[in-house]
Amino acid sequence: MPESVIDVFDRLVYAEPPAERRDVVETACVLGGSIAGLLAARVLADHAERVVIIERDELPADPVIRHAVPQGAQVHTLVAAGVAWLDRWLPGFSEEMVEAGATVTLLHEYAILYDGHRQASSDDQIRSILAGRPLIETRIRNRVTALPNVTVVRGQVTGLEFGDGAVTGVRYTADGADQVRSADLVVDAMGWASRVPDWLGRAEFDQPILERLATPLTYASAVFERAKPTDELPQKGVVSMHSPGQAEGGLGLAVTNAIEDDQWIVTVIGFDEDRPARTVDELRAVVAPLFPLFQEATSGAAARDIETYRQAESRRRRFTGLRSFPARLVSVGDAVASFNPIYGQGISSAALHASCLSAYLRGEPDQATPAEEFFRLQEVVVDAVWAVSASGDQARLDATNGREVPEDVLEQRQAGQQIVAAALVDGDIATEFNEVAFMLRHPGVLADPAFVARVRAVTEGMESSLADKAPLAE
Repeated sequence: MPESVIDVFDRLVYAEPPAERRDVVETACVLGGSIAGLLAARVLADHAERVVIIERDELPADPVIRHAVPQGAQVHTLVAAGVAWLDRWLPGFSEEMVEAGATVTLLHEYAILYDGHRQASSDDQIRSILAGRPLIETRIRNRVTALPNVTVVRGQVTGLEFGDGAVTGVRYTADGADQVRSADLVVDAMGWASRVPDWLGRAEFDQPILERLATPLTYASAVFERAKPTDELPQKGVVSMHSPGQAEGGLGLAVTNAIEDDQWIVTVIGFDEDRPARTVDELRAVVAPLFPLFQEATSGAAARDIETYRQAESRRRRFTGLRSFPARLVSVGDAVASFNPIYGQGISSAALHASCLSAYLRGEPDQATPAEEFFRLQEVVVDAVWAVSASGDQARLDATNGREVPEDVLEQRQAGQQIVAAALVDGDIATEFNEVAFMLRHPGVLADPAFVARVRAVTEGMESSLADKAPLAE
């Protein structure tokens, strides 16, 4: 019997490093020193004699917001799947983050609200890490680049070398000179603007099919001084989600996390043309009516001026089913799929892409043929994440614009709304729902008949409005 997508997803989420290194390639080149590139390099270190990361920008040893990472000043939550993966593949990662000032939180220590109503709590062990993006990235980078067979070369990738139906090397410029690096395997981690599809087209290979979903949104974040240690806080963070028209000023979502350096980061997000805050004072005013922790978080002095980030769309590239594609080339991270950052799935998605790479290389594949098995595994991950993020975004856009949707899509959305409602009053359902949201389980588990029956039993007789489903959060 073929392995189900749920079983494949579970296998990738809980993948372990190999017991011993076994080289299947001599030189692997990773294009880009992003988090996705770094996690790919970590996996490659178990299977390649040497791993070379080619990165355009200088990579600092200390946590700083990099120009090449425009979302770096916004809120980041490293959700449970990513935490568990990093602790397995970079042992002691969580402890290092705590020593650096990051906050580890269990699910019941974190408030999740829908239209002002708090999700039910339960005794669980779902751990997330609250920290600034620069700290997360720096700690990963320092651990990966310390591996003995991993090196970083500063250069601008300008193209690929091809021969006999395969990628054979990477062209780049460094110190003003053109260079060529021979490679047995190339990993594209150059983000959503990667030029690899263009280079494939010029070399007369098929280009991956690009899908786009308009998800216009604007982030605005500020950082505030935090007076209390995390063990004295009623919650370590809160995310407050709002349906269209349910919050003042077009607010779609608000988040605050207790992070390193005794600080709070507070982020508000507006959809379409809504921009809930342009100044620190406006941000304070927007979150003032929300969950009480927001008032605690914004009561201190602002440690940094407000920073904004605009994203126009989510996108994915489909690499499966292509008739002509070179061997020895794979893509990871945002080069494959970039999602609405609201859902906090980016780093964990990159980790699961790395799991796909590990599984592929452990099979000692034929390097003369395209990496179809890798892309098949990766598609399971991308489909799962897309089902959560893109479907949620599309539903919001349809509601905002008053669009009619097919009956089957409407039924799926109503089922999702029932799960959200049930999670407001049933802690076990909330935990199972969050296992999917935090990428520990495949979304398909929420369609299990027994789970659906439990949801219906909980929501039976409830009114359609969330206001009738649970008491207001206190």
